[in-house]
Amino acid sequence: MSEFLVNLLGERLARAGDAEVDVQALGARLSLLGLYFGCSLNGPCRQFNGSLSDFYSKFKTTSEHRDELEVVFISSDQDQKHWQDFLQEMQWPALPFKERHKKMKLWNKYKVTSIPSLVFVDVATGKVVCRNGLLVVRDDPKGLEFPWGPKPFAEVVAGPLLRNNGQSTDSSSLEGSYVGVYFSAHWCPPCRSLTRVLVESYRTVKESGQKFEIVFVSADRSEDSFKQYFSEMPWLAVPYSDEARRSRLNRLYGIQGIPTLILLDTEGRMITRQGRVEVLNDPDCRLFPWHPRPVLELTEANAVQLNEGPCLVLFVDAEEEGELEPARELIQPIAEKIMAKYKAKEEETPLLFFVAGEDDMSDSLRDYTNLPEAAPLLTILDMSARAKYVRDVEEITPDVVEQFVNDFLAEKLKPEPI
Repeated sequence: MSEFLVNLLGERLARAGDAEVDVQALGARLSLLGLYFGCSLNGPCRQFNGSLSDFYSKFKTTSEHRDELEVVFISSDQDQKHWQDFLQEMQWPALPFKERHKKMKLWNKYKVTSIPSLVFVDVATGKVVCRNGLLVVRDDPKGLEFPWGPKPFAEVVAGPLLRNNGQSTDSSSLEGSYVGVYFSAHWCPPCRSLTRVLVESYRTVKESGQKFEIVFVSADRSEDSFKQYFSEMPWLAVPYSDEARRSRLNRLYGIQGIPTLILLDTEGRMITRQGRVEVLNDPDCRLFPWHPRPVLELTEANAVQLNEGPCLVLFVDAEEEGELEPARELIQPIAEKIMAKYKAKEEETPLLFFVAGEDDMSDSLRDYTNLPEAAPLLTILDMSARAKYVRDVEEITPDVVEQFVNDFLAEKLKPEPI
């Protein structure tokens, strides 16, 4: 446990009053680590900081598990004085301000896309227990459900589900079906756009004879808005009045933004978190149920994934459909190897793989990241860290790609700023 914590956080943490915390000693008693990502200048972070302080204080004084939990603040502050002032308001330690590289690694490792964010990690296994700790603090203020581990989808969704004609059905009707869990709201324009496409995809899959159902989990701000939005949907929904169940589903899948479409297999296991991208990229639903593909062709629809962590992008001189296939075949073996390795460890893949041809999307990406016009060009782009890695070689071979990837994962490459 201590070795995992030292590798993750380093040997020393900071605490209010210029005190230091020995991470090695910290790991001796912990079973759960809460990584709190935030910034002193962010209003929602300051608000959540107060809620977390109340939660932490109660847990540390009343819970029988008080010694098994620790929270560590991972700041995105750029000003040390702001960071130090914010730290004075915290009862828990923080990653030292100077550890900027380690902070970015943690942001990427845990796929943090917004702040505040609280991720609970099992210290014994290193696996994520809960991605949406903000809801834990809100829904379990006394910490009675510690350690907030994931429960089966069937257990979390259990209860009546609605149809937009007013009829209801029990969640047990989902058994044996592929399920899309759709987090969305009427006030969100991208949600409404996706819903229109998703309605057609839903009908296409159903007409093909596949057992498929969608469950809408609303983030609307009123029941009237929910009813208006749900009237456009041919699938099921968690009742708006059942806020506890909606919150548990958000917590189960660590929802940080909407629209999000989670795809589950017939046993309730997650296929992909990227249902939104898959639906937009596959309007004919030929690839349903949208198992993750090792290598993606960069498009406007899936470019959003470039912001979710490091991505290998192989730029090639290809303008026509089919010309990207040799590039895909070149990087597919290492992509498959990486996917299999991390799937076996039940961890998310630390690197996504793309091929990009000659089009407006690729040109925009090159311009934004200040990449040369050369093709082929092998790169790894880390948008959140604003860093890029470029392999400049005369010929790109599978061995070159694999060495490039391995060096990146081993942190042997020197980043260039984006």
